[in-house]
Amino acid sequence: MAKEIISDTDRRMNKTLEALKHEMAKIRTGRAHTSLLEHITVSYYGSAVPLNQTANISVLDARTLSITAWDKNAIPNIEKAILNSDLGLNPITAGDIIRVPLPPLTEERRKELIKVVRAEAEKARVAIRNVRRDAIHSFKEKIKEKNITQDEEKRSEEKVQKLTDDHIAQIEMVLEEKEKELMEF
Repeated sequence: MAKEIISDTDRRMNKTLEALKHEMAKIRTGRAHTSLLEHITVSYYGSAVPLNQTANISVLDARTLSITAWDKNAIPNIEKAILNSDLGLNPITAGDIIRVPLPPLTEERRKELIKVVRAEAEKARVAIRNVRRDAIHSFKEKIKEKNITQDEEKRSEEKVQKLTDDHIAQIEMVLEEKEKELMEF
């Protein structure tokens, strides 16, 4: 009974950590990364389609992304989608390939991005704590139903607290890494 709750808690905490890493990957640093454009949707034959389902995205060099559309008719739509995104990027079309140069970040923009990164990390911490709260609530319910003993509950709560501490430490590592990456020139 308690083991199931603990394994479910661990699974949910790991999902939260993965979601944080995914969100962090979207935040632009000075370096080119394909995940930067993943959330952009392109108008493709009348429907909104994710960019990575209409073209191949690759990294040319440290500051340039390359997009190769699978359908040449989609190139203008891809270009328009990138221009209209909130990333402030200016794509350059050269035949079948769209190059997206990443301008260097200003000091002010870096500090704004660090605030965004810290807010994302805080959301993840809150989510981890909510998962812990749910698990502890489940243990209390099991005691009321007399499915587990109080000793089992205490041991299980300690295990959940250890999981919580471990996951929050991992969030801190991800945050520290991203802040360091953002401050690199």
